[in-house]
Amino acid sequence: MSEPSSTMSPRSGETSGTIPSRAASSPSAPIITISDTSFQYTHDDTGVGAANPTVADFASGNATSPADLALSHVNLVIRPGETVMLCGQSGCGKTTVTRLVNGLIPNFFHGPLTGTQFVCGLGGDGANGAENVPIESLVPLVGSVFQNPKTQYFNADTTSELAFPCENIGMPSADIRARVAEVARRFGIEHLLDRSVFTLSGGEKQRLAVAAATMLHPQVIVMDEPTSNLDATAMRDLHNMVAELKRDGVTVVIAEHRLAWCADLIDRYVRFDGGAVAGEYTAAEFGKLLAEQLEAWGLRAIDLAPYRAALQAKTGVAGIVPDGGEMAERTPVGHPLPAHDLNDGLPSEQGTSQPLAIAKTETSSDMPAASSVGPVIDSAGRHPSVASVLADPSEPQTECQSFVIGNVPIIATHDLTVGYRRAFRRDIADITLYGSEIVGLMGRNGAGKSTLVRTLCGLQRPLAGRILLHDAPARPTALTRAGFLVMQDVNYQLFADSVREELLLGLGDADDVIRQPVDVPIAPLNAAQSSSSGAASHGMSVRDGNTDVQPSATPYLHPATLGEQADRVLESLDLLPFAERHPMSLSGGQKQRLAIVSAIMCGKELIVLDEPTSGLDRAHMMQVGALLRGLADRGKAVLVVTHDEELAALWCDRIIDLDREVGA
Repeated sequence: MSEPSSTMSPRSGETSGTIPSRAASSPSAPIITISDTSFQYTHDDTGVGAANPTVADFASGNATSPADLALSHVNLVIRPGETVMLCGQSGCGKTTVTRLVNGLIPNFFHGPLTGTQFVCGLGGDGANGAENVPIESLVPLVGSVFQNPKTQYFNADTTSELAFPCENIGMPSADIRARVAEVARRFGIEHLLDRSVFTLSGGEKQRLAVAAATMLHPQVIVMDEPTSNLDATAMRDLHNMVAELKRDGVTVVIAEHRLAWCADLIDRYVRFDGGAVAGEYTAAEFGKLLAEQLEAWGLRAIDLAPYRAALQAKTGVAGIVPDGGEMAERTPVGHPLPAHDLNDGLPSEQGTSQPLAIAKTETSSDMPAASSVGPVIDSAGRHPSVASVLADPSEPQTECQSFVIGNVPIIATHDLTVGYRRAFRRDIADITLYGSEIVGLMGRNGAGKSTLVRTLCGLQRPLAGRILLHDAPARPTALTRAGFLVMQDVNYQLFADSVREELLLGLGDADDVIRQPVDVPIAPLNAAQSSSSGAASHGMSVRDGNTDVQPSATPYLHPATLGEQADRVLESLDLLPFAERHPMSLSGGQKQRLAIVSAIMCGKELIVLDEPTSGLDRAHMMQVGALLRGLADRGKAVLVVTHDEELAALWCDRIIDLDREVGA
């Protein structure tokens, strides 16, 4: 079967731009029924709470509040051939529903379960019914694709991985070979056969996982955050695979934060909040919701067009003269472009297109006191900087103002080549990273983004060229001392026995970097500068070597005990309730936020984050963005490797695109 295109011609009576579902024309019996279902994970599964309710507690309605439940009286019906999106903020219950469907609850994840659940005709009432359905009975009926495909691989090569499900049920060898060839041809992955899974890109790994999940021709496919680590090309490939499944009548259930990549495929949206179904919408109904409503629910955008327009404006081509500028001998990637229209066209809080208020720094009068700050996003939708979280609440708040930056960058590169000898090499156009700015580093998987940032942080040597630190040649050891890297897989950098200890790891009580003021050359913009500078009007950095600057007297962290500062930073990203938890017991998104708050505590000049918002909902994405802005406002150079177009458009001052050797 040929690979489907991302858009298909609509059938008669169907909306243009959408792919029809077989379920739309046949009122058949449900393939998935979840009725009045409640569930809570046990302590062993989540690390939360030593005492857990019993089934009797559920039935009597006491001992547990709805907020304690992973699912609370959920009712959901899905018909054969439907493609259904489960959406909602992190922890809302959507992943738990996918685990009910594929049998991981109660066969792997344990806890009190009530209600009725039927999947492909199998099931019953509560734990008694579900536990009577062995997971091996569901394996040929329900395929699963997880957020991290590496967690579901059983073999070291791709062909063996595809064959494994069929081998597991004793299919004859000849039939297995035929099935592998059929699935590879169906999904256009024949070129991936007989390769090591360790050589695949993130997108290729996810395509392999989807293909392997279909090897037994299941009736249902469940996907949990399948695009969290994918670039735009890989998401298009995944879109085409889901379209193929949809055309074949397979029921697809997707639990996802990113809503835009498959909007034309979805038949129905189910929004979860606090473990309960908060609303169900047809594709047409959901498409009519205003962006402001989605934001209020903590959902990502369904239309990325305005964000992509903003990204295009923030991405300048190396060697092109900015308007009103003069031609230099060589215009580096880091050369700033005009910012007068960087955010035009993005949705505002009032629902009209206007420059982003989010990226503009705010005064203390707009921000709650630090003692009252929980999430960085307050109830009014404002985004206070990290200064309001870290400052001593007993002292008056100072204004958070725009900065004028000198002409010496923190980091600069010249004729840099990164990579590995006899393997990957990449020539990098000259880059400059200034203090008080957030730079987005974008590009497809395999473009060299992670290799570049490892080199900038001194974790590997460049193959050629120079890296300058404050305009002086820097060895890798100096770069390591100056920079802090938050890895894409944060499991590699979590070492302590508790979340609070993780933040304090390596910081002594007398750590001068944390406890003393940081001198950053900054000066507030006056009214004339603000009115004449487009960058200033957007809260962006203005570089002027002739401007008089004064060192900041504001400490990065108020000199209180490090433990108090750690708690305040944890509170800023909703991690304080988990302060005594082991870091490895946290969810993926919680681990990501823990690594980010570690960057806040480190006090270094260059903060590099590799995919900091993978797997995060909109609310936590905005919290991360606000903290990055706060770091930049303290004079840090912040470099963000990301595929997240919303994060980059809303929070980055300029973009370096390795696919096009461009920057802003």
